[in-house]
Amino acid sequence: MTDAARALIVALLALTVGLIRLAIIVTKTDPASAPRLVAELRLAQFAALLLVLNASIYIGFALAQENINGSGLDVALGFSFLVLASVTVTRDPKLALTLLAASFAGHAIVDLLHSTGALPTAAMPHWYATLCAIHDVTTAAVCYLPVARRP
Repeated sequence: MTDAARALIVALLALTVGLIRLAIIVTKTDPASAPRLVAELRLAQFAALLLVLNASIYIGFALAQENINGSGLDVALGFSFLVLASVTVTRDPKLALTLLAASFAGHAIVDLLHSTGALPTAAMPHWYATLCAIHDVTTAAVCYLPVARRP
């Protein structure tokens, strides 16, 4: 495993811990209060940034191996997740968190399509798609937790 791969794993773990921390803060705040709304908004914004990071990594992989068939599809899929992330930051926090949870679940499906070979895999480390799918499912659950815990 390269130094860049280790750094990426550590960075994703740190960002995930930060996201989980924000989700815990949200769930402990009174659902009818203004601080809850602010906390949900912060969680949605942070999750949207994380979705942008995840989508950009696949765009980077595709651009690194632009001669491989399917690279254009990877760029298009990555761009669609960038658009979804940008839309969520302009929505009500409850809707934003729901959209982000669905987006991360959709990104996990894209990851699994990469790991099965249905989408190009030559540009990425063999372990990346599976690890990213696990990360995406976890992040989707963390995003949806405050929505599910509302009265």
